[in-house]
Amino acid sequence: MISPRFDSAKVLTVGDAMIDRYWHGDANRISAEAPIPVVEVKEIEDRLGGAANVALNLSTLGAESYLVAATGSDVGARELKDKLTASNIKSTLLKDPLKPTTIKVRLVSQNQQIVRADFEENFDISADSLVSAATNFDRIDTVILSDYDKGLLADPQALIKEYVSRKIPILVDPKYKDFSLYQGATLVKPNLKELRNAIGNWDSEQEMIKKVKSLLEQFSWSAVLITRASDGMTLIEPGAETHFPARTRDVYDTSGAGDTVISVLGASFSSGFTLKDSVGLSNIAAGIVVGNFGVTSISGPELREEVSLIEKQSYNQGGMSVEQLVSAVRDSKTKGDRIVFTNGCFDILHAGHVNYLEEAKREGDKLIVGLNSDESVARMKGKGRPINTIDRRMKIIASLEVVDWVVCFDEDTPESLIELISPHVLVKGGDYSVDQVLGAKHVRASGGGGKSSEFC
Repeated sequence: MISPRFDSAKVLTVGDAMIDRYWHGDANRISAEAPIPVVEVKEIEDRLGGAANVALNLSTLGAESYLVAATGSDVGARELKDKLTASNIKSTLLKDPLKPTTIKVRLVSQNQQIVRADFEENFDISADSLVSAATNFDRIDTVILSDYDKGLLADPQALIKEYVSRKIPILVDPKYKDFSLYQGATLVKPNLKELRNAIGNWDSEQEMIKKVKSLLEQFSWSAVLITRASDGMTLIEPGAETHFPARTRDVYDTSGAGDTVISVLGASFSSGFTLKDSVGLSNIAAGIVVGNFGVTSISGPELREEVSLIEKQSYNQGGMSVEQLVSAVRDSKTKGDRIVFTNGCFDILHAGHVNYLEEAKREGDKLIVGLNSDESVARMKGKGRPINTIDRRMKIIASLEVVDWVVCFDEDTPESLIELISPHVLVKGGDYSVDQVLGAKHVRASGGGGKSSEFC
């Protein structure tokens, strides 16, 4: 999987925005008035929720994020607008002066919800007003309908038809509603409860798949993505079905996980990823957010780091493309990591090599090992070399605990690769002076340093 970047994505979210308000405090006693805990509130925290959280996820991922939502004409609407602006989300908020802005208040003690209070009424926004507001943004790649059943998407057909005519993909996160309302959409993402509400129960996986495929034909959808909590996700298309097991990690709080899935899906799809790769990235992202408390967003660097870790555990045990390495190094430098680079053939690994790499890692936070390709080794070492192919060499080197990233280069020297990633430190084996180390001039000019080692 290519390291995901979403800088070019332009995604519009249309749906039910809200404020998620958290009252944090200690519950150390029981009320004298009733057998209920008394919470001494210490902190009040407001977060973007619902469709606004989807838009926030998109912005945090690095995409250009737009939002159309409904609010009241109240303090909550002004707070929502301010938070959207601060999060670099371009928004149009349709006002219903007779209704309050949706706010969900959660009383929390020791990171456990004790009670939730909802302040909400369904909005009454005309289909014409919705279409006019939603089509006012230019250059949109993908549209997400984030339906929380608060009135804005009571009848989304006019909006869907408008974007179908523009050949813009429409991804739907539905609520417990008649799925015919979403006819013509590209993809619909129900959870198991929403799916049962639409198609009834099923006795086997195959029966469920058969029923879902009938929905694809009936409503002209390209795909259905079923989110199945701890059982992962299942993508169903007319000619295929693909299951994505849940990423194994401790589940702390599932709040907002659905928003994460649809936002990463939208950002990935807008960035040119295939549908399957987009779902795969969404699955990885969901595995991250359920390990956090409350409704949270995942950043682009955080997702790319997780993808990098997963790829390090794959068949080549850490081998990455130059494009993936450049992205990983960029994110690592943003966090202040010191990047170390070394290179070689490493055709026959011995204890001296291991000691050399351990010494190299001590020079910084992340160690990159550049390996000469098979063709490059043959040119340098002659006929019969390498003894071990590049796949095997990458797997062996990356299995060492001190090595973070392994990359292959086809040239005889890694000079162009060094100039591309600009490491802070170069480590070179053998009796080389710093001036003899290829790439040293570039590293010095960009503020890094070089180091020679006694190992061959």
